[in-house]
Amino acid sequence: MPSVAFNHLQCPIEGEALYPSEHGLSWSCSNGHSFDVAKQGYLNLLPVQQKRSKDPGDSKAMVSARREFLNSGFYQPLAKSIAEEVLRYAEQQNTSAKNPLRVLDAGCGEGYYLRELVESARTDYLSVAGFDISKWAVLSAAKQGVDAENTVRWFVASNAQIPVQDASVDVVLCVFGFPVYPEFLRVLKPGGLLIMVDPGQKHLRELREVIYPDIKPEKPEKPHPEFFHVQPPLSVNYALTLESAAEIKNLLAMTPHLFRAPADGKQRANALNELTVTVDVNIQPLRKMIAKGIQTTFE
Repeated sequence: MPSVAFNHLQCPIEGEALYPSEHGLSWSCSNGHSFDVAKQGYLNLLPVQQKRSKDPGDSKAMVSARREFLNSGFYQPLAKSIAEEVLRYAEQQNTSAKNPLRVLDAGCGEGYYLRELVESARTDYLSVAGFDISKWAVLSAAKQGVDAENTVRWFVASNAQIPVQDASVDVVLCVFGFPVYPEFLRVLKPGGLLIMVDPGQKHLRELREVIYPDIKPEKPEKPHPEFFHVQPPLSVNYALTLESAAEIKNLLAMTPHLFRAPADGKQRANALNELTVTVDVNIQPLRKMIAKGIQTTFE
């Protein structure tokens, strides 16, 4: 992938642009706030005052389980579909070294989907960054790396206050995440693409039938956010067979069901040595509206 460094960060304290030091060991703003690059290559841009707990986000154990599960290729068809959607948009934008497609993964976890995107991009110029509120997830992403030049930017941050400059991003990914649409709108360029990836009604139903005494009715779909133009949705559906207790345990550990399920339900899941589950995922692309005068149009 012809890669270009993502340098459109802003100070999480006062919103001023951040600039790297001469040797790239720290980033600072004009107001004197400075943030060191960790030895693993990531930035922590989540100030204490923006944390709701001492160690927010996924735990080290959850991140480890997700890394093992995803690196086994179980969600590779989903990752491929997400990458194809981004690269279709890249083709429309005529990317180049001077005009790379800037992609931001909001809630990147341990970086699996960004890695798949980078590996899928043969000729398109990309400028890629990923962040997560979990320092353990970002640490894992940075350690695994993405490209030989190490130009992918990893940082710890929250969707509630994204430390990225206004209108500087072409594509925002939100994969099984917690969207904050006003922030997504702010960082996206006019006409930019937001890709929402959410579980469908049948997603992991077989696992849910094991761990819960009954399956609750599906909640009605939420209306699409304002100021976005809805694009044709995509759906990824296939059966997935887990052939060991460790694989089933990893799947459970990387989902919210780890905390929601009753103890006896988790015990039933942990006693299984094989389980076939349905992967049912909705991919909804949304284009940011372009305001022209008083009227709102679309690109």
